[in-house]
Amino acid sequence: MAFKKMILSAALTGAATNRAHCPDIPYTPKELGLEAKRAVDAGASIVHIHAREDNGMPSWRTEVFEQITAEVRKYCPDVIINYSTGAIGLSIEDRLKHLPATKPDMAAFNMGSMNYAIFSKSTKQFIWNGVFENSFDDMIKVVKTMNENNICPEMECFDTGHIRNAEPLKAMGLLPDNACYSLVMGVMGGIPATPENLIHQINQVPEGAFWQSIVISRKQWQLSAIAAAMGGNFRVGLEDNFYLPNGDMAKSNGELVDAGASLARMIGREIATIQEARDMLNIPIKTNA
Repeated sequence: MAFKKMILSAALTGAATNRAHCPDIPYTPKELGLEAKRAVDAGASIVHIHAREDNGMPSWRTEVFEQITAEVRKYCPDVIINYSTGAIGLSIEDRLKHLPATKPDMAAFNMGSMNYAIFSKSTKQFIWNGVFENSFDDMIKVVKTMNENNICPEMECFDTGHIRNAEPLKAMGLLPDNACYSLVMGVMGGIPATPENLIHQINQVPEGAFWQSIVISRKQWQLSAIAAAMGGNFRVGLEDNFYLPNGDMAKSNGELVDAGASLARMIGREIATIQEARDMLNIPIKTNA
């Protein structure tokens, strides 16, 4: 039996890297709007976005998210916008205040607490580390806010236990039927990015649920091929990996999406259009967006 069409997501900018790492990371709302268009033109249906100040520092100002929404909608009126809610050192209220103001189609829903770090193997030192707090009480606040604003939860699962954390929320009637599972791999503090671990994670997802792989680092291409071959979906973009399959640094999110679309087609997967993705995920266009 043929698989469904594959939904490609693009994570445009992230929050942990800057132009010293990759000179083409977008910062401003205008740049994010143009990068969204490049990603959509190459085949992305979903754009995942962290807000930044114009100097590249992470931003949680509602007005910046509003400016990003306007710029993305200018160039991509029907793309599925997915905003971040993940941060270390901010209250859950500050992490959520942009959602009622912008009402994106989708938003990241972090499914558990964890150590979160960047470790240098060469220096044997932590470049950065902290505790990413997502208690069940906070998770309940997050999903209630999403439900109140008709936002599809994108459940970011950094380890096997995070997948299971959806079960009590489902039992409480808080998770909508179209909530998506994102299997995040390769973050220090989370599950390592290996083929064996990806297959294990896939096998934990409830039957019939939408899932995608999110692989941090150059291992992304290998594991994305596995995700596509197993009937799933995957995310690419400058947040997760700067490099194309041939080892060259990408100059835009569009180049990464194009490589992802080519990879999927080689495995026999057709790429969903934005409207097809909306139909598959039951995310209609919002009339107030």
